[in-house]
Amino acid sequence: QVQVVESGGGLVQPGGSLTLTCAASGARLDNFNIGWFHQAPGKERERISCISSTDDRTWYSDSAKNRFTISRANAKNTAYLQMDNLKLEDTGVYYCAARAGVLTDCAVKEYLYGYWGQGTQVTVSS
Repeated sequence: QVQVVESGGGLVQPGGSLTLTCAASGARLDNFNIGWFHQAPGKERERISCISSTDDRTWYSDSAKNRFTISRANAKNTAYLQMDNLKLEDTGVYYCAARAGVLTDCAVKEYLYGYWGQGTQVTVSS
C-alpha cells in the first residue's frame, strides 16, 4: 500500500520561505507523478505544481510560478516543494499526491491522483 506523508508546514511571515516534504512508502517514488495541491480556507483544492515520473518535467500554476520549486529525490523516496516569497493568499492546507505510472503529463485532473497525504498547514501572517 502506497502512503505519502507531508511535513514542513508552519507559520511564516509574508515574504518568507518554507520547504514542504512529501515522503512516500510502499513503492518507489520514481514510478509516480507527484503533485502538490493547495486548499485555501473556504475554497476548493487546486493543483499548484507537479513533476512527472519520466523526465522530471514540471508544471506550475500561475500563482506558484517563479515563487515555488518542485523537486524529487528518488533515492530518498521523497519530493519537495520549496516555497519562496510567500503571500497571505498562500495560507491553507497543502497536500501531496501521487499518481502511479511512467507518465510524462502530470498536470491532469485531481481524481487521477490515487494516493494522498493528510495535508500540512501553512499559515502566512504578519
